[in-house]
Amino acid sequence: MSRACVVQKYGGSSVADVTRIRAVAARIVATRRSGFDVVVVVSAMGNTTNELLALAEQISPSPGRRELDLLISVGERVSMTLLAMAIQELGEPAQSFTGSQSGIITDTRHVNAAVEEVRPYRIQRALDEGQIAIVAGFQGVSRTGEVTTLGRGGSDTTAVVLTAALGAEYCEICSDVDGVYTADPRTVSAASKIDELPLDSAIDMAQAGSKVLLAEALHQAKAHGVTLSASATAKPSGSGTRVVPTTPSSNIVGIAADIGLCLVSPEAPLAEFDGSIRGRLPDGRTLVDERNLPPLATWAVPARPIATVSAIGREAVSNPAVFERAVHAVTAIDPDVCWWSHGQTLSFMVDRSHAADTERALHNALIVSTL
Repeated sequence: MSRACVVQKYGGSSVADVTRIRAVAARIVATRRSGFDVVVVVSAMGNTTNELLALAEQISPSPGRRELDLLISVGERVSMTLLAMAIQELGEPAQSFTGSQSGIITDTRHVNAAVEEVRPYRIQRALDEGQIAIVAGFQGVSRTGEVTTLGRGGSDTTAVVLTAALGAEYCEICSDVDGVYTADPRTVSAASKIDELPLDSAIDMAQAGSKVLLAEALHQAKAHGVTLSASATAKPSGSGTRVVPTTPSSNIVGIAADIGLCLVSPEAPLAEFDGSIRGRLPDGRTLVDERNLPPLATWAVPARPIATVSAIGREAVSNPAVFERAVHAVTAIDPDVCWWSHGQTLSFMVDRSHAADTERALHNALIVSTL
């Protein structure tokens, strides 16, 4: 009789050093001994990817993207092998696999590739042999045999597409936070953990700046019918936030802030921004996501650091009283803000220096005041 399979993904902070790798190994072994086959997707240790990019910058201000992919894919290979060794030391069999060995087939865009197909034959064979499979996240291989990487947060995408391809029970995203909160708890002390979150609301929160779950991974989960949970590595499975395919309610579910944005002048050479453009303002300025810029990119154009702070929930855009409360709360901090709505999201664009105060004000006006 075959065992049910689960996929667990561990972020860089969860495997930042040997002590943490051993703790993750113990958690994986506990899952295995509870009766599951386990596939683990792991990110690079700590700040490894940024350290590798810094080394590249010392060599060349504009390195080729193919070489960058080969370089930054190294980080996950280090963590996957060390984790496999740690599991073996606990008495369980484990094998590590690169993205290409795992059958993650992508398009040919280096540094920001998209997954086109998953052929997890070697992973399935390892499971059939009784192994725990450890997979390097964030990377794959193009049909021409080139190593590719999936862009920021790509390990989450690796985990979701593998869950779908293997027909696993669920995908657990493990990090140093114990779920999705009504706002960033580091900024908003009154934020509370959400036990169950509709998938569409989770997508809206991720697109608005919530960092616990990656928007691309959530879109993949929706497309493939994958059940997700967000858990703290230091806590047992099932203690975090469950992301479920239910219809969102009209209530405000959370406040999300995106502080990695800037406005650049109409004269900016937009071709250099390559996938980082988030929108255009009527005055010709362009909203750019600094985190999605090509690695090591620099451009000498005027830029204003800004943030968007958003309320997620249908009431924010459909209930005049709720909308008025939101606008009043934000304009009390900065009367020069602009706002827009999209779907179930009401967003405010503010100077980056006002982002934290705006997030707290909206949370207090739309969530705390209704409890």
